[in-house]
Amino acid sequence: MESPIRATLITVDQARAMLKDQRDQRGERFPELALSGQYILPDYRLTRKREAFKIRRHTFLKKHFRSYVAFDSDNGQTLWIHNFPSLSEACFWLNTGLKPNDTDSASSYQEWKTKHVDEIEVLKEQLRAQHHEKKKSIETSKKPTVSTVKKTKHLKK
Repeated sequence: MESPIRATLITVDQARAMLKDQRDQRGERFPELALSGQYILPDYRLTRKREAFKIRRHTFLKKHFRSYVAFDSDNGQTLWIHNFPSLSEACFWLNTGLKPNDTDSASSYQEWKTKHVDEIEVLKEQLRAQHHEKKKSIETSKKPTVSTVKKTKHLKK
């Protein structure tokens, strides 16, 4: 029985809230994350910066076109995060726990991809709808205002 893709698309604000929640509970013995599940953040890339002899690690989300960050917090205590170049690769990792280049499983990435084509297309349609809504909101906010200014010639005295 193949398992369905349970990933949902999230926004940057939701992703930052998840990262902040993880950071706030870093020192606790049994952390309980506010959001548990599998999520994909489109058009962003996760970067990490280490400072002070690797004592402090800072995580940033940077805008990166056609890049996806997959968040997995199914168990409610640990937040696993990875960058992926395609939506189907992110879904593969969330669904199986393997990256596309891993070869230690009975099924390969290509086989999995052919089995889940319809579910990936549904996520792509959701992504397209989000982009169209975002475009429309930007266009309405940038609507130019036309004001008529009458120019008059100044006569020299």
